Amino acid sequence: MNTHDYCQQKVVESGTSFYYAFLFLPQEKRQAIHALYAFCREVDDVVDECEDPAIAVAKLSWWRQEVALLETEPGQPQPTHPVMIALKEVRQHFNLPVEYFNEIIDGMAMDLEYSRYPDFKSLSLYCYRVAGVVGLLSAEIFGYSDRKTLRYATELGTALQLTNIIRDVGEDARRGRIYLPVDELQRFNVPAADIMNARETPEFLALMSFQAERAQSYYDKALETLPAADRSSQRPGLIMAAVYRTLLEEITQDGFQVLKQKTALPPLRKLWIALKTWFKY
Repeated sequence: MNTHDYCQQKVVESGTSFYYAFLFLPQEKRQAIHALYAFCREVDDVVDECEDPAIAVAKLSWWRQEVALLETEPGQPQPTHPVMIALKEVRQHFNLPVEYFNEIIDGMAMDLEYSRYPDFKSLSLYCYRVAGVVGLLSAEIFGYSDRKTLRYATELGTALQLTNIIRDVGEDARRGRIYLPVDELQRFNVPAADIMNARETPEFLALMSFQAERAQSYYDKALETLPAADRSSQRPGLIMAAVYRTLLEEITQDGFQVLKQKTALPPLRKLWIALKTWFKY
C-alpha cells in the first residue's frame, strides 16, 4: 500500500461525511485533501485513544517533529509516517503552511488540558484550531481567487465543529468532556451533572436549541462571505456544509436526542446531497 492509499483508507475508515465531498475532485486535489484529513484523524486519535495524558503529550510531540520534517531538504532527515510522506509530496503542489499543522496539534492538545470551556470565546479558539485551520488548508487545496474565501473557510470550519459538538454531546460526556460553554450551561440552568448522567430536561433542550441556532448562523455567515467567483472551486466545502447542515436539521427535528444516541445520515443520502450540491454550483 502506498502512502496515498493509506491516507484514503484512513479517511474511509473514519466514516467521515467529508469523504463524499472529495469524490468529485481531480486526483491531485483528492490525494492532497485525503492526506490532510488523514493527518487530522491521526492526531485526533492520539487524544481519544491514549488513556494516559503523558503518553498522549509525548505522541503529539512526535507528530510535531514529523511536521518539522515537512520542510527539510533532500539529503536531510525526512518524515517517516505514511501520512507525513504523502503531505510532503502534496506540499510541492499546494500552499500548505507548516504552522497550520502545528496549530491543529495545538487544538488537539487542548483536549488534554481542558474538559470544560468557560465561555464561547475560549471554545472559539478550540474550534478555530481543530476546524477553522483545516478549512484554511482545504481552501488552499480546492483553490480560490479572492482572499475573502479564507474568511469563508474559517467560518465554515467553526460551523462544522459546532455541529460535531451538538451531535456528540453524549459521547463526549462519556469521555468526561463537555464542550458546551460553562456560562451557557449556567444561563440555561443545566447542571453539568445532567449532561454527564444523560438527563434530558426542558432546560437542556432549550440550551441545545440555542447551540443549533448559533451553528446555523455560522453556516449563514460562511455562505454570505464566499465570493461568487470561488463558489465552483469551493464546491467540496459547500458539500460539507450541505451534509452537516442537513444533519443539524435532523438532530433539531428529532428534539436533540443527543445524550444517548448519535444521529447520522445514511450513506446514500449523503451521496445524494453531494451530487445535488456539486451540480448546483
